[in-house]
Amino acid sequence: MFNIGDNIVYPMHGAGTIDAIEEKEVLGETLQYYIINLPGEVKVMVPTAKAEAMGVRNIINKQEAGQVLKVLEANETEMSDNWNKRYRDNLDKMKTGDIFEVADVVRNLTFKQKEKGTLSTGEKKMLNNAKLILVSELVLAEHASQTEIEELVDNKINMSYKEYKVPIEARIDLKQSAVNKFVPFNDTGVTNL
Repeated sequence: MFNIGDNIVYPMHGAGTIDAIEEKEVLGETLQYYIINLPGEVKVMVPTAKAEAMGVRNIINKQEAGQVLKVLEANETEMSDNWNKRYRDNLDKMKTGDIFEVADVVRNLTFKQKEKGTLSTGEKKMLNNAKLILVSELVLAEHASQTEIEELVDNKINMSYKEYKVPIEARIDLKQSAVNKFVPFNDTGVTNL
């Protein structure tokens, strides 16, 4: 049972707050509903008796948020080359409501987008939805702003992509790119070459 003010996650929609618990009559049946305020000023009603079966859960804690960020820092997991199968597999991951699976989808699809330059319309929509779900939960878990979390997620994925996907020869190593040849000057400020 959840309480008013609890931060929860509603699978496929993201993290939000229970604003109220109300009795409503729907189709001739009176039931208690959680009134949940979700990102984008969306409010949903979820029957209290079915909430857990529908995947409603408490948000992750700060320690688990750190583990989610580690998922973003890892290399992509194996995905099908067939976009239709890849889409179904990613959709199944998102339906679980597991934030670690959602983070995996965000990282994998972002990698795919960087490699191909674009995604299909369906995968682009899925990436945007998965990122919204991920960010909404991390905002509440980390007590941070949406902008801060979006930047953090993007930075973690970009660093991971550079580490695992960009060829070693193409990586910029600041130590190697810095001038490391000493050119001595004489007392007049002219180089001695």
